[in-house]
Amino acid sequence: MNYKVRSIRAEEWRAVKALRLVSLQDPVAHLAFLETYEQAAAHPDSFWQERAAGSAEGAVETQQIIAEGPDGEWVGTLTVLMEESGGTDWAGFPVERKQGHVVAVFVRPDHRGIGLTEVLVDAGIEWAWAQGAERVRLIVHEDNGRAQRLYRKVGFEPTGVTVPLAQAPGETQLEFALERE
Repeated sequence: MNYKVRSIRAEEWRAVKALRLVSLQDPVAHLAFLETYEQAAAHPDSFWQERAAGSAEGAVETQQIIAEGPDGEWVGTLTVLMEESGGTDWAGFPVERKQGHVVAVFVRPDHRGIGLTEVLVDAGIEWAWAQGAERVRLIVHEDNGRAQRLYRKVGFEPTGVTVPLAQAPGETQLEFALERE
């Protein structure tokens, strides 16, 4: 595989924005992301600059990891958020121990099926372990079978925790987690 997987750099905010906008145009984006293309496109440049700086190489609370194709094009990404014990997560649930939370997983369709998503997820897990996480988790829409199969393949298991979607009443997301051995 001729791909380079690495953390972003703060000055790459334009590429962060471009790949996010591509991801939000994916046919299953409504199942995978809590933001629409229109919402993301409306953010000012300062939003993207701050987002990139806060998740760039060397950051300890959030890390965005990308995959560069053989020609240098960004073809995949994911972000890991660190959640501290004693706090609450984005959905208001208590965080019982330090954990990484994988979000915003995306690989361009023409680069899927070659194991690249697994490599990105592995990189995210390793980053979380390096930050002292005791577990890594993610939330996946109940109807996103493709993502659920991928996460099971790389070792995540459903925890039984469900998260209702405020923007889509009646729909839920499922928590999957990987425990540190």
